[in-house]
Amino acid sequence: MTTQELKDLTPRQIVAELDQYIIGQHDAKRYVSIALRNRWRRMNSTPEMQQEITPNNILMIGATGVGKTEIARRLAKIADAPFTKVEASKFTEVGYVGRDVESMVRDLVEQSVSMVKAAKKEQVKTRALQIVEDMILDILIPPIKQPSGFMLDEPNDKNDVPDTDAELNERTRERFREKIRKGEMDERKIEIDVQQNAAPNIGMIGGTVDELSMMNIQEMIGGMMPRRGKKRKVTIAEAKKIMLEEEAAKLIDMDEVKDEAIRKAENTGIIFIDEIDKIATSRGSGSGGPDVSREGVQRDMLPIVEGTTVNTKYGSINTDHILFVAAGAFHVSKPSDLIPELQGRFPIRVELQSLSEDDFFQILKAPKNALTKQYVAMMESEQVELTFDEDSLREIARIAFQVNSEVENIGARRLQTVMSHLLNDFMFDIPDVIGAGSKVVITKEMVSEKLNELVKNRDLSQFIL
Repeated sequence: MTTQELKDLTPRQIVAELDQYIIGQHDAKRYVSIALRNRWRRMNSTPEMQQEITPNNILMIGATGVGKTEIARRLAKIADAPFTKVEASKFTEVGYVGRDVESMVRDLVEQSVSMVKAAKKEQVKTRALQIVEDMILDILIPPIKQPSGFMLDEPNDKNDVPDTDAELNERTRERFREKIRKGEMDERKIEIDVQQNAAPNIGMIGGTVDELSMMNIQEMIGGMMPRRGKKRKVTIAEAKKIMLEEEAAKLIDMDEVKDEAIRKAENTGIIFIDEIDKIATSRGSGSGGPDVSREGVQRDMLPIVEGTTVNTKYGSINTDHILFVAAGAFHVSKPSDLIPELQGRFPIRVELQSLSEDDFFQILKAPKNALTKQYVAMMESEQVELTFDEDSLREIARIAFQVNSEVENIGARRLQTVMSHLLNDFMFDIPDVIGAGSKVVITKEMVSEKLNELVKNRDLSQFIL
């Protein structure tokens, strides 16, 4: 599916895309699919209304491991949009140790610049590859210049003997160019010049310097100091990668990249704020100390979510149309414990359901990136075939659900601990004991034998599963 097709997906198609990776949570998928489609609707409305239509930010409420982060991450991939995930508990208001709240917008712009730069590099890749081939050929077979005013006649037959050294040199270069393209010379070593930035990493002693000022100081000093070339002896395969990166960067107009990245981040950016419940202040707690900091973070976050201009090293970005998706378990606090102004900026609230035993079974079986498929792929790399009986998957799902019920509900992440404990012996024995060409079949009896004792022994299950 192309990026253009993904951008034009309808809400139902977006949900169908999410269904390939996330089991259940239909309400959450519906809300995020509408939010994503609304961006397309805004961009295709009249210029006057484009400024007026604001995104409906979403607050996801649900226990850990039910798919909150995965929904937001997959949504960004579907939209081909810049995406950044931050944890609200990492931020602190001015005067406390921690990250500046505006840094999440700067992270988004960095992500956007990387995406635009990668797309631009893909566009100039053919030209850059041609330049790199010429540079490698110049190292292997330096060109011979033709005498001035002398024209070479094109030979009629390929078997003609070259008349001059220049013609022989050119034919040899073309033969070597073919070899380089086919990868026949990838292991041969050559010496190349690698550009290095001479700017040192600078830290400030004493005094407070904010993140943006520090980046600007480092960039300014980096611009003043000359770039040094360092000679390295590498294989032609490595040289192609290093030189392609450098030459593609030279062909790209960075001012154009910055402008496009800012536009992309402003209109399609998604910021996922996790653990927002950790900065909610429980009204009846009576504790003064930590709550001051928590409420301070909320107040610092408010203008960014409402819409403001943030300065980044690539230019100013307006946050009016960035989609904010916040998530939290809200075990101790409630969404109403957030300051009213911040609550108002997350008008769409969706509760994610805890996962059932059948959900666990579907998670093991259906998604494109299912854990079972990951283990199959890892063993396949060692030429060992791994298969699971359907009954074994149901047993794994039952045990994971049971442990979640009795110990601590960590959602789908429990499947990773259960699967790891089940398969670790096999992973350790490959390839020394279980050699290439072997088959490993996981049955219900095998699962019961390996895991049931752990589940019965509650003390053990608390530590191991």
